[in-house]
Amino acid sequence: MRADRLVSLVLLLRQRGRMTAETLARELEVSTRTVLRDMEALSAAGVPVYAERGRHGGFALLPDFRTALTGLNHDEALALVVAGSRRGAQLFGLGSALASAVLKVVDALPEGLRDTAAGAAQRLLVDPETDLLSRRVAPEEVPDSIVAEVRRAVLAGHRLRIHYEAVGRPPKWRTVDPIGLVTVRDQGYLLARRGTEDRTYRLSRVLTAEELDEPARRSDTVDLDRAWRERNVRFRTGGDTTAVVVRLDPARREHLVATALAVRSEETDEDGGLRLHVVFQDARHAEWALWQHAPYTEVEAPQWLRTSLHHRATAVAARYGPPA
Repeated sequence: MRADRLVSLVLLLRQRGRMTAETLARELEVSTRTVLRDMEALSAAGVPVYAERGRHGGFALLPDFRTALTGLNHDEALALVVAGSRRGAQLFGLGSALASAVLKVVDALPEGLRDTAAGAAQRLLVDPETDLLSRRVAPEEVPDSIVAEVRRAVLAGHRLRIHYEAVGRPPKWRTVDPIGLVTVRDQGYLLARRGTEDRTYRLSRVLTAEELDEPARRSDTVDLDRAWRERNVRFRTGGDTTAVVVRLDPARREHLVATALAVRSEETDEDGGLRLHVVFQDARHAEWALWQHAPYTEVEAPQWLRTSLHHRATAVAARYGPPA
């Protein structure tokens, strides 16, 4: 987009000083003529760009020129970091900060670019409240006070005391060493350590949070994406999961795998059929998922799941059989 290129031009000149049109063209992967037209557009928009002729000439900005942002505060700067996902900003309690930060960034643009940005914003929609099947997206509601307290402890590197309500258990106080925050499909999670063990806490189940005035026992650096993947694998392959052996047409593989937690192994029969050893969250999850694929699959084990699917199929056949 031209607006992006114009901003890139200004940033290049601010960071590197005087640059020739040929160098700018290589950096932006456009023609020299395009750079010259862009320079005219910047000048018309009020950006103090000027050309110096001669052997060491080129384009430059006036020395004191700055695209002065109107005082971004800490939360606004942080909101811009997670602005790639507006829902992420909402889940981390930064929704209002993001809105304020975006206004300040837009206000700092030259008038011509400001109008372009405003027009572009009208044509972009991220994460609407409903999808094409009219299913309403319902993000988790977590009080801002709780999210703010958790976020402060994570970023400051302080220990955190939370009153947490695990599924099927009474609320209990826990003191943890926070590692980071993760948002997945409109759900927020706190990654932490409790003693020597890794723990993952769902933000919507935190009833109260209190940042403690003592340093967290954690590494100075973290690969949060890797930490999440490792915990995800442990969740999918451990605990009270249900393993199923199922035979199916290879063309249906991706549809089935999308409903499972993990695939432990797979093999191809002599007749071209595919046999998968898949893992589901529990018995209820396994029965639900395999029923969705019943016309295209055959469960080989466990026997209780074969029996359950047989009963379902018999009931459906009786209900929709030919009229008497």
